[in-house]
Amino acid sequence: MPSLTATVPRQLVHRAAVAETFLTGWRRTGADRFTVSAQWPRAHGLHVSPDWVAYDPLLVVETIRQSGTLVAHAEYEVPLERQFVLNEFRVSTVPGTLALGPLPAEPEVELLFTDVQYRGGHPAAARYTAHVLRGATRVATADVAFACVSGPVYRRLRGGRTPETVTAVPVPPGVPADTVDRALPTDVVLAPTDRPGRWQLRVNTAHPVFFDHPLDHVPGMLLLESARQAVLLETSGKRVPTAYHAVFHRYGELDEPIWIETRGGPGTDVQVVGVQGESAVFVCLVGTAGP
Repeated sequence: MPSLTATVPRQLVHRAAVAETFLTGWRRTGADRFTVSAQWPRAHGLHVSPDWVAYDPLLVVETIRQSGTLVAHAEYEVPLERQFVLNEFRVSTVPGTLALGPLPAEPEVELLFTDVQYRGGHPAAARYTAHVLRGATRVATADVAFACVSGPVYRRLRGGRTPETVTAVPVPPGVPADTVDRALPTDVVLAPTDRPGRWQLRVNTAHPVFFDHPLDHVPGMLLLESARQAVLLETSGKRVPTAYHAVFHRYGELDEPIWIETRGGPGTDVQVVGVQGESAVFVCLVGTAGP
């Protein structure tokens, strides 16, 4: 009999589309240790290069995010109606390990949960480390911190904002798609401004990946994609992102412009800051390598 593979229930990774669910299973391997299996598609609008040669590091980020969410629900019994709040995401990928092959890649993610904090009998916050492997090859390492809040707490945090009551700002024209290594203009998330190193975030709530389901705020993966594209523009494509260390300070609101700015970083790193009003939504130090 051939081996059969199916994705995990999409609700366990906070996805509406089965096509955007990359995980295929999980098992406990020790105290607070788990191994999650995944499958990466050979073609994807965002997470595979336009020439179908390599997976994008942000696919690794999304796989790790889904893995932590899955384990939180399935192993730590976080109720499905809880809202997850991403606080910090640090990931480093190994250049040369994300090439496409003749079959979809089937990596495994080794997770270790630490600092699990409980409130009312359920986890309220946790950290986890992740190691992503393709066979015996390590693809990436990561450290993630998140919180879980109940529906009533989340509604208080959001001050009554819901996907139905918030209208996103109009989407301005974007930079040329090829300057940010995108095949489609609809996947461009930055619009030019009159200041060097500064762009407006294009928030298209109809985008089927970033807004896989209705949201009342700008999702973290859209912010990370903005950091990716900003680095490509800042370096004129001479450096490509391989690592991200993002700290999320507040929700990015849909109905106010968000400005993405690049600032100097150590060595070949580039610091990207998302600003809304007078405060930072997120700060991300992006590590780069030659193309």
